[in-house]
Amino acid sequence: MDSASNVLLASSPSAAAVVGMGSGGVRRNPTLICTPIMADSVDKMAILMAEAKSVGADLVEIRLDSLKDFNHNSDIKTLILHSPLPTLFTYRPMWEGGQYNGDEKPRLDALRLAMELGADYIDVELKVAHEFNELLRGNKPGKCKLIVSSHNYENTPSVEELGNLVARIQAAGADIVKIATTALDISDVARIFQITVHSQVRSVPIIGLVMGERGLISRILCAKFGGYLTFGTLESGVVSAPGQPTIKDLLDLYNFRQIGPDTKVFGIIGKPVGHSKSPVLFNEAFKSVGINGVYVHLLVDDIARFLQTYSSTDFAGFSCTIPHKEDALKCCDEVHPVAKSIGAVNCIIRRQNDGKLFGYNTDYVGAISAIEEGLRASQNVSNTVGSPLAGKLFVVIGAGGAGKALAYGAKEKGARVVIANRTYERAKVLADIIGGDAITLADLENFHPEDGMILANTTSIGMQPKVDETPVSKNALRSYSLVFDAVYTPKITRLLREAEESGAKIVTGLEMFIGQAYEQFERFTELPAPKELFQKIMSKY
Repeated sequence: MDSASNVLLASSPSAAAVVGMGSGGVRRNPTLICTPIMADSVDKMAILMAEAKSVGADLVEIRLDSLKDFNHNSDIKTLILHSPLPTLFTYRPMWEGGQYNGDEKPRLDALRLAMELGADYIDVELKVAHEFNELLRGNKPGKCKLIVSSHNYENTPSVEELGNLVARIQAAGADIVKIATTALDISDVARIFQITVHSQVRSVPIIGLVMGERGLISRILCAKFGGYLTFGTLESGVVSAPGQPTIKDLLDLYNFRQIGPDTKVFGIIGKPVGHSKSPVLFNEAFKSVGINGVYVHLLVDDIARFLQTYSSTDFAGFSCTIPHKEDALKCCDEVHPVAKSIGAVNCIIRRQNDGKLFGYNTDYVGAISAIEEGLRASQNVSNTVGSPLAGKLFVVIGAGGAGKALAYGAKEKGARVVIANRTYERAKVLADIIGGDAITLADLENFHPEDGMILANTTSIGMQPKVDETPVSKNALRSYSLVFDAVYTPKITRLLREAEESGAKIVTGLEMFIGQAYEQFERFTELPAPKELFQKIMSKY
């Protein structure tokens, strides 16, 4: 990571000087949403363009390289005539990630023709920009803006190299600079944010995007850092470049129009992370109470590098999930005593006055209270009695961050705790810390010293996409009165389904998820959590 990126993102208010805030209007940024239109016929493209307008796109990118039979003159004229939105024409060759595999002259001729016939934007690759300008001979229509683009499918170059690339693209006659790189690590995106901000300061319109799942934040936060446009697809998975979100997600999930230079960034740090429903929950809640914040998925390989790179107070708070909860604790300047006892952090707050990181653990409260409620409901016991966990044998599967939280919480409530883990050594370390016993996951198959035990799975076994997996056989579930699974995608895992069939009360990971999110929301915002709203949002899942 270049130190220059750290400097930018430790002082991102420089971006605020670039893009002025909307005056209480609907839109806090001028960044456009462009929908790629890819189809094998002009008729299909016309249908997709109308759909793009209906879902809120600002313009459409017509990908000429996706057309099967293509009559330059009549088809381009028809597309421009029938488009309900401004048009951006792209005719991407295979050597730059597109589908066109023919001679260059007819390709560039088609783009020149689109320009003449009234296209609003033309995208030409940097490699052929000189040839294209020669083809124009200075006859460029004033209405049409020339985007000169460079795509790097290997990596994201250094800030210095990116700066040189911007200068080369400008020198090639670009009205708008477009750079698309590939994220090998989420910290790579910081370099594109820096170049975007610097280009804005120099009044260079720039589209700076980073491809792949690790680059997703570039497509959302470009609105914060002053990017000219982002791409939003009509359908999930039907993309013109890796990692594009849908326009529906941009508008409804991330509240894209409301992101401005002073919007605070929150997110869920994990690997994998795309399954997480946290952005649905927090973005809706932020909107409901008027918080100027956006909550995003953060696919992170190295949490220390991530936190060091995005060191601005604008990156205000994070949830942590598998496998980063234990490493997160080491990255914090201060750790809440409970989180320290557990040895895992699932919530990080960046203090606004000095940027220091504070670590908390909200997992154990969410999970233990959900399990206690489940037990009370199955035993018809009132809330006023002490914990129904007192004296129970509580088996925790997994010795990672969530396992530590559950073991700690159960012990606090007076339960007798047993840790079951694939490797006995890890189980023994945790068992010794909390004063419990350790067994291997294999031992769990024949472990039934008594009836009425409680089982809590804290591993990712059974999570999408591996929904057929379970940490323990159905046969071994007969001795348990309650089974809890921290996995909540799917809501009813194979473990929970078989536990219910075996007569146990089940508690889903969704209940833990909502419980731990209450406290996170309150730490993020210093406002009471809108609990009814959280329940309502998650009831859809």
